[in-house]
Amino acid sequence: MSKIQDDLNCFVAYASTLDGDEKGEAQVFCDRLFRAFGHEGYKEAGATLEYRIKKTSSKGTSFADLIWKPRLLIEMKKGGEKLQLHVRQAFDYWVNAVPNRPRYVVLCNFNEFWIYDFDRQLDEPVDRVALKDLPKRYTAFNFLFPVERKAQFNNDRDEVSRRAADKMAELFKRLTRRLKNPVPREQAQRFVLQTVVAMFAEDIDLLPAGTIKGIVDDCLHNKQSSYDLFGGLFRQMNDPNPAKGGRFVGVRYFNGGLFGRINPVELTEFELDLIGGDAPDDQGAALKDWSKVNPAIFGTLFQQSMDAAARHAFGAHFTSEADIQRIVGPTIVKPWRERIDAATTMKHLATLRRELAEFEVLDPACGSGNFLYVAFRELARLDQRILLRLKALVSHKEFQNQAKQLVAIRPLQFYGIDLDSFGVELAKVSLMIAKKLALDESIDALADEDAGEFTKGTGELAFHKDEALPLDNLDDNIRCEDALFAKWPRVHAIIGNPPYQSKNKAQKEMEPGYLQTLRQHYPEIDGRSDYCVYWFRKAHDQLAEGQHAGLVGTNTIRQNYTREAGLDYITQNGGTITEAVSSMAWSGDANVHVSIVNWVKGKEPGSKRLYIQEGNDPAIGWRHEDFPVINSALSFTTDVTSAKRINANTRGGCHQGQTHGHEGFLMTPDEAHAALKRHPDYKDALFPFLIADDLIGDIEAKPSRFVIDFRGLDITSAQAFKELFARVQKQVLPDREAAAAEEKKRNKEILDKNPNAKVNKHHANFLKKWWVLSYPREDMIAEISKLRRYIACGQVTKRPVFEFVSSKIRPNAACMVFAHDDDYSFGVLQSGIHWIWFVNRCSTLTERFRYTSNTVFDTFPWPQKPTAKAIEEVAQAARELRKRRNDMRAKRKQSFREMYRTLELPGSNPLKDAHAALDQAVRNAYGMGKTADPLAFLLALNHKLVEAERKGEAIQSPGLPATVKNRTPFVSTDCVSL
Repeated sequence: MSKIQDDLNCFVAYASTLDGDEKGEAQVFCDRLFRAFGHEGYKEAGATLEYRIKKTSSKGTSFADLIWKPRLLIEMKKGGEKLQLHVRQAFDYWVNAVPNRPRYVVLCNFNEFWIYDFDRQLDEPVDRVALKDLPKRYTAFNFLFPVERKAQFNNDRDEVSRRAADKMAELFKRLTRRLKNPVPREQAQRFVLQTVVAMFAEDIDLLPAGTIKGIVDDCLHNKQSSYDLFGGLFRQMNDPNPAKGGRFVGVRYFNGGLFGRINPVELTEFELDLIGGDAPDDQGAALKDWSKVNPAIFGTLFQQSMDAAARHAFGAHFTSEADIQRIVGPTIVKPWRERIDAATTMKHLATLRRELAEFEVLDPACGSGNFLYVAFRELARLDQRILLRLKALVSHKEFQNQAKQLVAIRPLQFYGIDLDSFGVELAKVSLMIAKKLALDESIDALADEDAGEFTKGTGELAFHKDEALPLDNLDDNIRCEDALFAKWPRVHAIIGNPPYQSKNKAQKEMEPGYLQTLRQHYPEIDGRSDYCVYWFRKAHDQLAEGQHAGLVGTNTIRQNYTREAGLDYITQNGGTITEAVSSMAWSGDANVHVSIVNWVKGKEPGSKRLYIQEGNDPAIGWRHEDFPVINSALSFTTDVTSAKRINANTRGGCHQGQTHGHEGFLMTPDEAHAALKRHPDYKDALFPFLIADDLIGDIEAKPSRFVIDFRGLDITSAQAFKELFARVQKQVLPDREAAAAEEKKRNKEILDKNPNAKVNKHHANFLKKWWVLSYPREDMIAEISKLRRYIACGQVTKRPVFEFVSSKIRPNAACMVFAHDDDYSFGVLQSGIHWIWFVNRCSTLTERFRYTSNTVFDTFPWPQKPTAKAIEEVAQAARELRKRRNDMRAKRKQSFREMYRTLELPGSNPLKDAHAALDQAVRNAYGMGKTADPLAFLLALNHKLVEAERKGEAIQSPGLPATVKNRTPFVSTDCVSL
């Protein structure tokens, strides 16, 4: 340890001799820093100086001073430079430093280090370390050692926010769940939020220090009434006339709507401890440093006190601040920053400031207000940017005149809509706090530490502290309504994170009749679309020419029906996507992948940036590209959304497997074999049942269960299988009766509201034939029963694994089934040519791809005139691939999943070679050159075949071409069997 400190002392002594010249001394400063932490130098450690980073959505390249992936990005500024002015630049560098994006970002001005962990905390550095303190504070730089250690930070606002939110959420739950005298939910919400604002106010110099702790101590130790003391404090905070004496002298006027109604609570000892308890290992909320609580995440953390069922029904979820910036940055900050930086005169800047003070923002799914809070803060920083430009352009006297209002941004410029009343109140609180925090930040940025006359503690900036109060009343701005039926205010920009809800879950979880009403209100939107698409559509319709919007959506927003109703509508009605994330794992507790879309109503010159996260590790899995146009599929490759259904493909051949609908239809292999031994004739109703995980995840790829399939039998015929029928009657019938009764009740509620509504009758139909699988897929069974084997793949998958399966085995709904038994058809389907079409035409579930017959198979153009030689080459390559896979599985005891994971690793691989040979054979069958783009080729062929069918011309349908007169050589025998 002494050596570390000695090395760092030497570094500090050397760095102190530098002049702080950003261009001339930054590189040597960085190199000596690396040496002080035990490296031979930056280069030997693997770091890069002047690392090239493409500018976001514009031409040109920026240069980060140092990047050491995946740990560190350092951006140097001249000695004494205000580092807060360069946070946005550092953030932009970090966002675009992909793949293997560094975990930490350090801003340094030769005198001070600001350390950022943008994935966890965006607004504030996780630590600030002065150069002179580095030898005793080096643990904040533990990530710099050759062998990384856990860094120890002094300003981890994320952790402080979580602890404070936990305490207040626990107080709320205790109040509402008391066994005796439970507090009504709305009263508890208001009381807790009033307390939260008071604790914030104490630590940001708006209330006398120790006010809340003093109240708690008097209640706990002097037996005073919390009802009286908290009530008295909140009433004084709502009184424009200051107290002339007594306990609340010095309490200022807050109002803001939150204190318009005072309904205090008599608290128990335990509840008082949650607020102001001083046990060393379990301090109350009032003892937390609320100046370090981050409002951008506090509201959402606090909102976890919502009922879990309510959160899920409307898709409530957490959003990290870094992800919020993926919308606020392109939609609000970038357009404004470009205008500000282009201004060259005082008049132009003053005009921009007036416009900025009138710029209004809406979040129509505001939740607890985290998007609105970040938008407020970023607009305030833009305002600060204007003032700094003015300060450099005009005289001191003129600047004083321009800066009479230090923060021109007001909470009343922001609007929000949400169904959750608690979230709405939290959003108001976040914006109330934002005003004061923005004022403090502006004072820090504008203060001249060496000028003496314009300093932050006294003098000309001191009077600006009064701008923070009284709070604005936001009751008319942030409203508790259903945004899809409410009138949206006309604003300049729309941002947000609409609820995630699939069609099927929405039908089940939302109140009866809601979806019917929604579809009547929006008849132009396909009812199969994801719930979030309604926000995209309505947002675009709200925009005026030149206005921007940015929304988060499930990644179905770029796929199929949801894309057609959302992004297709936007791009076909004057919208231009300016920046987007094609797919990324979401930051919160919702287990989904999302797309992020920023767009403008009108034209946008220049290149547009598209990002994608490949895999689930946000630190390493990112890449991006710039395009003249980002298509509505948010695709990096040829846009294949214009492909049309080929009629020849729709005549059978591709099916989803059987949906059993109830566990009562399933039996273990032991149960099934015993039943078949007792009753051999049960083989006509009891079948092996293959799921995708059996096929891909099991070493032998054997079915792990059996299914009772009375497909095609009436009730009397099914009774002939006495034991099987009795099992289904006992286990399935009661549940189907209950589900049908619940559906009938729900439908009655819907029809009572709207007699003309269409209602679901799924469960009623299931009850009519309760002994039959929910979806027995009779057409599919009829097709595969004519064959000895069929082709199957997992419906939802990450890897291209197709396999032959015996037709004696029933496929589960998790499998896609192709009614072809020949090696040529297998070769085409297993090829990378079909896989790339699959990936670009399918829908997705998290990071996995979902095979959909109507969008993938029905549009996939098969080779039209392959030669006999080409057909044989494809079949032979397919057989060779399967043989190699089977050999590997037998020798290495690997499942297909384990086997195919090796394809993601570098280096030679026999399975890679077999796939490459198959791909080349399939290319030859198409007549596709080695360098041809498969997607572009297939899309052109799709258009050609659709046009040929329109003209009545015959085309080659899926499967072995009709030119092959003898099928026998192409039908081998290997397949998954019992």
